[in-house]
Amino acid sequence: MIVNVEPDNADGGDFEEPSETELPESDELDGLESGDTGPDENLGPSKSQRKREAHAAQDLGKQLVALAASELDSVPLEDRLLDAIVEARNIKSNGARKRQLNYIGKLMRATDLEPIRQALDHINQSANRENRLLHELEQWREDLLADEAAALQRFLSLYPDTETQPLRQLLRNTRREQQHNKPPKSYRELFKALRTIVQTHQTRDQGFGEQS
Repeated sequence: MIVNVEPDNADGGDFEEPSETELPESDELDGLESGDTGPDENLGPSKSQRKREAHAAQDLGKQLVALAASELDSVPLEDRLLDAIVEARNIKSNGARKRQLNYIGKLMRATDLEPIRQALDHINQSANRENRLLHELEQWREDLLADEAAALQRFLSLYPDTETQPLRQLLRNTRREQQHNKPPKSYRELFKALRTIVQTHQTRDQGFGEQS
């Protein structure tokens, strides 16, 4: 009996039927399953992008928790988010505080962050102005104590409406305190007096600017 044998393919290997479609490589599948692909119209933001956004939201939440109560009042926040922030400020346990911060970050991710960022920027700018003012006042105090005549002349050129007699009295009292190692009561009062003079001048200038 004659048996017909099918010849092998040309290169001697096993014969395989060609597939109509090619599957993605395994690492591409892994990327799709894990969400590591880049932004796509259908897939949305990548996993890494979502992670960055989550960290940014949580960092903003930490900044909000660190604000003073008066500063927090100036930030537009939904009631649930505000309640979570106030609660976090009262938590002493590190573990519980960390969980609360994570919860705040979760709430932040569902919130429009732009108004919050703008409010924080305004608060930071105000804080920077306040720090510059404090440094300026401290420098004036030291200059006036070191060389009253020259420093007072410069001060009066900037703030000509200053009543010099009370200021001179505070300077004398401060020097007396320092000479006798007394508590710095007049030293602090001198700082407050300088601050009142400078801030009154700034407020008046701002009023003139608005009228013009």
